[in-house]
Amino acid sequence: MNKIIKIGTRDSELALWQAKTVQAALEKLGHESELVPVKSSGDLNLDQPLYEMGITGIFTKTLDVAMIKGDIDIAVHSMKDVPTALPKGIVEAAVMKRANFKDILVHKGLDFLEAEGTIATGSLRRKAQWLNKYPEHKVVDLRGNVNTRMNKLEENSWNGAIFAAAGLERIDLKPDNFINLDWMIPAPAQGAMLVVAMEKDDFCRDALNALNHSKTKIAVHIEREFLKKLEGGCTAPIGALATVKDEIVHFKGALFSIDGKQKFEMEKEVAVEEVEGFGSRCAEEILDNGGRELMLEFKKVMKK
Repeated sequence: MNKIIKIGTRDSELALWQAKTVQAALEKLGHESELVPVKSSGDLNLDQPLYEMGITGIFTKTLDVAMIKGDIDIAVHSMKDVPTALPKGIVEAAVMKRANFKDILVHKGLDFLEAEGTIATGSLRRKAQWLNKYPEHKVVDLRGNVNTRMNKLEENSWNGAIFAAAGLERIDLKPDNFINLDWMIPAPAQGAMLVVAMEKDDFCRDALNALNHSKTKIAVHIEREFLKKLEGGCTAPIGALATVKDEIVHFKGALFSIDGKQKFEMEKEVAVEEVEGFGSRCAEEILDNGGRELMLEFKKVMKK
């Protein structure tokens, strides 16, 4: 029996774009669906930095609850916002093809790079990497959806703000005054979209299985395994990027102190058929080379 698939999504322009992309893909396969927009607590509280709110999966929790209650059948997320451990009964149903994974700097001129400057970002990972490269700069908190953050950049005297390229590209908001931060390691699964469903919902899981992109799925699972082994939540200063080419996976991962003064980085390659446990092994290398002590310090700071 066919059914109308209720697609849960945050109600920002970007989240709706992502949900509509999944909706179009499902309809192409012959499935009927409807969008069910939901506000998350991460969207409602814009005055407090994410890491201070102390909630794992702050942008996904509301949709998780709606799915468990049966208000929606599936949910579409930016995969980088999804905790490495999903709630009981909820499973990955599709990993969509990855878009641009890079971070970019939207700026008001680049003279400040060689002098004092102020950069805005709500991400500890971006903050730590920026301060690692530009220790003389100041980094201020910036919250809200991409439209809100772009407006705040215009309204303030900051020199620039850091964004995920994919988010701006998807809703045609990427301005001319940007530079690619090729040196910045992205968040695990940045640029990828994840669709989740209830484990017992065979209909939706079967429907979504056709949307999986195998190379993206391999890459983001390695990155998220790396993150999980380091025991960092979505807000920890951890970067990870895996790319798959000619059946070889190239991985680069790093852990930073919040102030950017400490950096533990590694790079490795592995054959695709040997990826099982690869992310964990890479994380172990970071932990064994000083990262373990840094993660303990980080957790103490987060508990305060």
